Amino acid sequence: MKFTDGYWHSRPDYRPLYAVEVDDVRVDAERGELVVYATTARTPSRGDTLNRALLTVTYSATAPGVIGVDVVHHAGQAERLPVFQLASEPGGAQVLLTDDSGVLRSGDLEVRVPRRGPWRADFVQGGRVLTSSLSRSLAAVAGPNGGEWMHEQLALEPDEQVYGLGERFGAFAKNGQVVDIWNEDGGTASEQAYKNVPLYVTSRGYGVFADHAGRVSYEVGSEVNTRVQFSVAGSRLRYHVIAGPTPKDVLRRYTGLTGRPARLPAWSYGLWLSTSFTTDYDEATVTSFVDGMADRGLPLSVFHFDCFWMREYQWCDFTWDPRTFPDPEGMLARLKAKGLRICVWINPYIGQRSSLFAEGAALGYLLKTTDGDVWQWDMWQAGMGLVDMTNPEAVAWYQSKLKVLLDQGVDAFKTDFGERIPTDGIAWHDGSDPERMHNYYAHLYNKAVHDLLLAEKGEGEAVLFARSATAGGQQFPVHWGGDSESTYVSMAESLRGGLSLAMSGFGYWSHDIGGFEGTPDPAVFTRWLPFGLLSSHSRLHGSNSYRVPWAFGDEAVEVTRRFTRLKLSLMPYLARVAEEAHLDGTPMMRPMVLEFPDDLGARQVATQFMLGDALCVSPVFRADNSCDTYLPGGGWRHLLDDSMAGPGWVSREYGFDSLGLYVRPGTVLPFGSRQDTPEYAWAEGVALRAYDLPDGFDQVVRVPGGTGADAHFRVRRDGDTVLATSDDAPGEWTLEIVGGASARGVGAAEIRVHAVAVGPDCTM
Repeated sequence: MKFTDGYWHSRPDYRPLYAVEVDDVRVDAERGELVVYATTARTPSRGDTLNRALLTVTYSATAPGVIGVDVVHHAGQAERLPVFQLASEPGGAQVLLTDDSGVLRSGDLEVRVPRRGPWRADFVQGGRVLTSSLSRSLAAVAGPNGGEWMHEQLALEPDEQVYGLGERFGAFAKNGQVVDIWNEDGGTASEQAYKNVPLYVTSRGYGVFADHAGRVSYEVGSEVNTRVQFSVAGSRLRYHVIAGPTPKDVLRRYTGLTGRPARLPAWSYGLWLSTSFTTDYDEATVTSFVDGMADRGLPLSVFHFDCFWMREYQWCDFTWDPRTFPDPEGMLARLKAKGLRICVWINPYIGQRSSLFAEGAALGYLLKTTDGDVWQWDMWQAGMGLVDMTNPEAVAWYQSKLKVLLDQGVDAFKTDFGERIPTDGIAWHDGSDPERMHNYYAHLYNKAVHDLLLAEKGEGEAVLFARSATAGGQQFPVHWGGDSESTYVSMAESLRGGLSLAMSGFGYWSHDIGGFEGTPDPAVFTRWLPFGLLSSHSRLHGSNSYRVPWAFGDEAVEVTRRFTRLKLSLMPYLARVAEEAHLDGTPMMRPMVLEFPDDLGARQVATQFMLGDALCVSPVFRADNSCDTYLPGGGWRHLLDDSMAGPGWVSREYGFDSLGLYVRPGTVLPFGSRQDTPEYAWAEGVALRAYDLPDGFDQVVRVPGGTGADAHFRVRRDGDTVLATSDDAPGEWTLEIVGGASARGVGAAEIRVHAVAVGPDCTM
């Protein structure tokens, strides 16, 4: 929120107490902390210290390369729940006092504060000041009706861009925006967001995480143009400055604190098909969809049942509507016999007509008001109550209802909603502060379902399709973008949301192919298909109309077939990229600035993304078939036609069977031997395609095993010859050269590679 009226004045009824001078700096050697006392006025004499507020600022080493900052006005306020659960590594601080400064170091990051004089705190990495807290930056603000807020303002360089803050569908760079970290069900066309994360990452290669589970208000160069301001209600503000030097390093450190994305099963990367939301369907309808996909050669991995698998007014009772699904166990068995996994829609709300409402109320498992009543309203479901996820017994009860579905044959859950969490007049079981629980509820909800899947399915087999989240929610993938419209512009805003979420530590992301609201024009649907099928996860889903490809014409069927098969053939590559998300927190779908942080031209690009480190995906968002793609560095090859493009901006028109899809030069891209399923031995029969390898190239390409064993290929270029060898490749494999070289392949004991030359300049 804004506290000022222009630069010189405060808003009426708001009185900021700025950190003005450093009064004292102390070292707490036992705790490894640097403690700074800042006056809120100049104090030239002893008398000036009377009737004054003092701010206490404590710096500590949260983890190597991460410095925690705890700013307190009145320390007597009780700790309020919930708080983010951080995997911090305290104890690594180096704290010292020099003649003029107090310094705390954590890894290669340090903070420097003068021992006396005007307020200032510099955060420094490698001798370079990343950002600073300056005059009129740090403050406790007294407001109307006895309210109090704390705010910090960290400096921005003139060309510095700010990213992240969750899944936000507006401009990708947040400069000039006002952002409230407050989960809302606002669709993709608004400034509201389902997934709010109080983390921003800048183009200078550092991040700032506000350690507050409730509302955090950001003014990103929109109150003071040269600063990012963030504020919280209360008398305490905690935040962490996270070092780079690259944005990938920031996300690695941040997800080390808040949790890395879980490993996902191979089947989740295949195509998901849904019943859509309010459409009429029964087992015959579902079977016709599944068989229709098979008859048209469209590989399908998951079938999803949306809300009306349960009877109206009874969401959620987790019971199949007997009018349309009289034999759910038999139906699921028949679908699974066709090679499918099954996902069903759920949420944490219990309608009054559900048999579970009376049960949950009697057991005390539903959220209560401060008067002791069950909290209810009629929005979404009549008489809806909310499972109190702060009560461990309520969580176990909720999980027991879902386990029945797993026993019937369900494999995954779409954990919808979780944003409409009340704050007025309610009492959580564990005493949590309602304001802080509003965002954090999504974390508890998704964790409860994910924990059940882990327990029942095992590590690497738990999959959600979640809509709401906050910091740490990346541990419970997958997340999808929410309710988009069926238009070109909504397609683009959905991507902006995914890019912002990627810069907030989320490793996987999906969206409704064709858009959710309304029925897309066949052209919009067909254009959305390659975008969706080149995202980490791919789902056909809508609101009041089906999303089977043949409903949109023969061309849509052909495009679905082409890009589904392409994605499945890319599993050897995608599996390696997914492992980076799981191990390092580097997202599968990457904004250009994340992969090319030193390229000034990449900083504002938000109409394309890198799928991993090697593939640039640039969807077509215009009815005139035109597409502009930014390609950093040297010349890139189009994956589908081998034409060269770049560096810089490339403008092209594409038919519906194509889009901007370019391979980074110097890439060895592995293609799998199967195009009908994501579940196969990815290294068996793998085809390595080497794109414009520079002379002297020497790299080991690891191909994950899938249902088989991993394989490793050493690929080298010496002059006009590319040599590929492997000691552990299972069976035959191939090597193709794109770009001016001949090819040879040698196995451990014998030549077992078929070299294929492609491109106009290639010779064997």
